[in-house]
Amino acid sequence: MPTDTSEKGLETLIVESLVNEAGYVQGSNDDYSREHVMDLAKLREFLEATQPETVETLALDQDCPKRTQFLHRLDAEIAKRGVIDVLRKGVKHGPVSLDLFYGTPTPGNTKAAQLHAANIFSATRQLRYSQDETQLALDLGIFINGLPVATFELKNSLTKQTVNDAVRQYKRDRSPNEPLFKFGRCMVHFAVDDNEVQMCTHLKGKDSWFLPFNQGWNDGAGNPPNPDGLKTDYLWKRILTKLGLTDILENYAEIVEEKDERGRKKHPKQIFPRYHQLDAVRKLLADAAVKGAGEKYLIQHSAGSGKSNSIAWLAHQLISLEDGLPAEASACAAGTAVRSAQAGGRSVFDSVVVITDRRVLDKQIRNTIRQFAQVSSVVGAVTGESGSKTQQLSGFLKAGKKIIISTVQTFPFILDAIGDEHRGKRFAIIIDEAHSSQGGKTSAKMHMALEDLGEYKTSWEELDAEDKINRIMESRKMLANASYFAFTATPKNKTLEIFGIPGKPVDGKVPYRPFHSYTMKQAIQEGFILDVLAHYTPVNTWSRLAKEVEDDPEFDTKKALKKLRRYVESHDHAIRTKAEIMVVHFHEQVVARRKIGGRARAMIICSSIKRAIQYYEAVSAYLRERKSPYHAIVAFSDFEQDGKKITEASLNGFPSSKIEEYFKAGEIKDISGKDPYRFLIVADKFQTGYDEPLLHTMYVDKVLSGIKAVQTLSRLNRAHPQKTDTFVLDFMNDADTIKAAFSDYYRTTVLSEETDPNKLHDLKAALDGYQVYSYEQVDQLVRLFLDGEDRDNLDPILDVCVGVYNDELDEDGQVDFKGKAKAFTRTYQFLASVLPYTNAEWEKLSIFLNFLIPKLPAPVEQDLSKGILEAIDMDSYRAEVKQMMQLALPDEDAEIGPVPTSGGGRKPEPELDALSNILKAFNDRFGNIEWEDADRIRKVITEDIPAKVKEDQAYQNAMKNSSKSAARLEHDRALEKVVIEMLSDHTELFKQFSDNPGFKKWLADTIFGVTYDETV
Repeated sequence: MPTDTSEKGLETLIVESLVNEAGYVQGSNDDYSREHVMDLAKLREFLEATQPETVETLALDQDCPKRTQFLHRLDAEIAKRGVIDVLRKGVKHGPVSLDLFYGTPTPGNTKAAQLHAANIFSATRQLRYSQDETQLALDLGIFINGLPVATFELKNSLTKQTVNDAVRQYKRDRSPNEPLFKFGRCMVHFAVDDNEVQMCTHLKGKDSWFLPFNQGWNDGAGNPPNPDGLKTDYLWKRILTKLGLTDILENYAEIVEEKDERGRKKHPKQIFPRYHQLDAVRKLLADAAVKGAGEKYLIQHSAGSGKSNSIAWLAHQLISLEDGLPAEASACAAGTAVRSAQAGGRSVFDSVVVITDRRVLDKQIRNTIRQFAQVSSVVGAVTGESGSKTQQLSGFLKAGKKIIISTVQTFPFILDAIGDEHRGKRFAIIIDEAHSSQGGKTSAKMHMALEDLGEYKTSWEELDAEDKINRIMESRKMLANASYFAFTATPKNKTLEIFGIPGKPVDGKVPYRPFHSYTMKQAIQEGFILDVLAHYTPVNTWSRLAKEVEDDPEFDTKKALKKLRRYVESHDHAIRTKAEIMVVHFHEQVVARRKIGGRARAMIICSSIKRAIQYYEAVSAYLRERKSPYHAIVAFSDFEQDGKKITEASLNGFPSSKIEEYFKAGEIKDISGKDPYRFLIVADKFQTGYDEPLLHTMYVDKVLSGIKAVQTLSRLNRAHPQKTDTFVLDFMNDADTIKAAFSDYYRTTVLSEETDPNKLHDLKAALDGYQVYSYEQVDQLVRLFLDGEDRDNLDPILDVCVGVYNDELDEDGQVDFKGKAKAFTRTYQFLASVLPYTNAEWEKLSIFLNFLIPKLPAPVEQDLSKGILEAIDMDSYRAEVKQMMQLALPDEDAEIGPVPTSGGGRKPEPELDALSNILKAFNDRFGNIEWEDADRIRKVITEDIPAKVKEDQAYQNAMKNSSKSAARLEHDRALEKVVIEMLSDHTELFKQFSDNPGFKKWLADTIFGVTYDETV
């Protein structure tokens, strides 16, 4: 018989796998009660096997009022609490308390194991669910002990239907008013074909929000090819096995209450883990169960990955994780649950410490724990509000708190003072945004507090100098009694080397990569975040400066040009010009197009507090002139100007604590309903960690690069049901810089090689060579410090060294020594935590230099650009919004270099030049060009050159057959050829093209933007 490639064939495949391989039983429509939304036969069978007395008490084997009353009670409890809670906690009915599911038994508990084995997992095909439309049927329903937990709509690409058709069927044909589809009645609804899976936890008709539930492929969306079956068979072969579904029910699925977008009315939200969350947490638990404490894990999860839930689920399960691994957990990495097989096995961790600065994560963990235990008995947050932080933490540990939440700032301080009785415990340390939590001194204090003292339980006073040095060196290392779980979207090189997994050496270099990754690429392709580079628009600004003095003084060229650019971009006229562009753009391109349903907000990124205040005043003034209904909010740290303290509250008219609330809600009581707050103007606030889905447009007037660029622009990427795009208008950065920054974190980030510890030998040798200090001085100061001597015993040693530094070294030597000293301490603090060995000489020199560096005076540096702003004035200023572009990122893992260890160098010699030459250089770069025949040149640039370039055959072939970057190369060759051909007729243009790099780049970018056609 030919293979059944129909939708029915897929249904058969799934059910046979669940029944024959996963231990399910097949249900029947005859046993399904449409009125009560449950399989009555399976419910009765389960209760007869586990609580037989209740079957008789409730008369479940006969159709009578007593049974009907119970079924109505059960139905009402599921409607009120949801099936997740009812399965976990059971139901009380009159004098009877019923368990409706038996969870995973503790090892060695035979009775609990028997009850757990009595759970009935069933699958019913073509489930006729409707009381009114009796022929309506779902493809598949999954039940536990007769209660529905999941539904399926199946499609098959071989019959030209896909998962999207299944989603449409749920939205169009499955009424949310049907009891089976009401909120909380099932854990999840799956739309499935042979390529992809999508899921939804709350059916709302056309407003139902389906999320991808795919493994990911090539660091992006979708699923990998499966040599042994369908791409989507992981769903029924791994996720929905009895063990896997039990794990989800016990440890992940939950209903939480969330406030609405205005932070007011609460509404319930049902959560089912996404595939990568389940995969990451299960793999982490499996590895920790086998290896115990003392490991390091780096989890690179993009924004939009649901890190808060992943961390909360991980924290909750780490507190109950036991040594050893069950027999069935050999498949754990593929998605089964982790359970200990050893009766009486010891907990892997005594306490879990979560380090975060996000208030939302504290709340998330409490919400998650609330599903499984009493929050007050399990979770403690170190705040210092009731007694000292040290006392608070000690009290938590003594009270048996299993999860302790602390901020990055308070954590090392607290742990440094913990009593010895806590140092023998085993800890799991979960770090939220790892790169902000691993400063050398911070981590050393953390390690000293948590480590198992072992041989060092002797009091500090009884140790000699050598033992104290050894003690400090050991404290810098990653602890043997703690495992680290570091989460970040943008891992730095240091983070990768500390927490990453070392790979196989390549040419003698050891690369490091994350333990688990969910990439920016996948998050964008799956729709969990938006691509903030899809609508990126650079804004070119042009200005001309004029000399206001008769003479022609000389200034330091490099510093002068920086000052001139800063002066121009902060000039009141420039701020006003840019503010008008921003306000007009927001009204015409954002508000008029009803972005995010007419509720879109904008953020203005400023380079300084002073500029943020300028923008606030300019934007506010122009909004009033336009009679716009919208207002701006400014956010910055307190600032003094002309001796007067300026605060956010004094400008905004409301407390700083209300900024987020008012920007999100858009209103305050006296102007309720007008939704006026649409602009948030910031200076180093709200640029990282700020999560606002209504934020749609960003205006950037600050130089950005690297992680800062990624973190800042990523404020726009949060998804919203009505949000389909974002806008970036960038006044300060070029597209190549922004593209390079995002390229490092688009896919998995890999460290190319580890830091070379020999650099410390080189730095120490160079520092020793200056003879600013002697070995005896280093030893003496370290010994005095470790013995706790008074400050006045240390300073004389340091002052002698400072005298040598001042008297014996010239300016270049001072710059080089101080730079190398800083590089040594910085590099040692990092390497000491990762190297497998210790070096007492390095440790002593690091202690010594940490005291010496602050006492070394900075070389006297004369500002040879001083006075230039008094000698010039701005002659003209204009801004030109360029063509919107989509920045395409390279589709490959990014390789970043190791931690830099260089330092020192020489004092740069100032390059002096006359003011007139400096202004010429500035105007050539930023002032546009004054053409002799401007109209003629404009026609050549806008009409003649594009036409000739586009006719170039090699360029046409590249557009048709090659990538955009390859086409750009052919374009640039064609442009150069065209300009050379115009030499005789347009000498002035040719000279600018040949001699002015800024003009050449502008012309090339402009002509390429006009001529490149992706559809050729």
